[in-house]
Amino acid sequence: MKNKTVIITGASTGIGKAIAQLFIEKGNNVVMNSANESRLRATYEEFGAPENAVMVPGDVSDKEVGEKLVQEAISNFGTLDVLINNAGVFAPKPFLEVEESDIDRYMDINFKGTYFTSQAAIKQMLKQGHGGTIINNGTVLVDHAIAGFPCSAPLASKAAIHTLTRHLAAEFGKDNIRVNTIAPGIIRSPLQGKIGVEDADSLAGLHLLNRIGEPEEIAHAAYYLAYADFVTGDTLNVGGGHSVGHAIG
Repeated sequence: MKNKTVIITGASTGIGKAIAQLFIEKGNNVVMNSANESRLRATYEEFGAPENAVMVPGDVSDKEVGEKLVQEAISNFGTLDVLINNAGVFAPKPFLEVEESDIDRYMDINFKGTYFTSQAAIKQMLKQGHGGTIINNGTVLVDHAIAGFPCSAPLASKAAIHTLTRHLAAEFGKDNIRVNTIAPGIIRSPLQGKIGVEDADSLAGLHLLNRIGEPEEIAHAAYYLAYADFVTGDTLNVGGGHSVGHAIG
């Protein structure tokens, strides 16, 4: 398979870090992004400062950051083949306590970040004329709510991403630009600590496989979709059966 040039947002920790590591190890050219410049540099150096990767710090809620990511891909590697919109924020909060600032934060980073970075990438893909792939980061919770885990604000922004995926797939299918969503279940990452979950494995029962997922499992799903030339408009649930059913006993 021909190696690709890949932009990965939110690439300094957790799922994004695992995705970046896999694509770099497979010989792809990678543009790594994170809003936290020091963490991004630490991750890049942990990877051994690979020649087939560059760092571009910046908050994707700023439209200009997405445009810069595309520019860096072209100036360093000459092409753009894949965009992985992984950057995002998420935290539980009861509906009646949600404030306008919460909604703005989730929509700015999760939805607008995905929307406008995709816009910049698709403009370049159309210019190149040989198609491309966009992979968005959603969640199984869009289709499977949990009563004891109120998170309507971030889930509204994630649901918008799921819908955006299908509409972009329809609009640009004729141009061989494929757009899909990965919907993770509970994945072992720094996110759990940020939202107050001290033992991520305590959530294993939410999945039929009775375990939580690992970041590397999402990375392999992203790698599959990056090279899956006949898959578009789909949501790939990687959640151990989280949205399929429940275990009793």
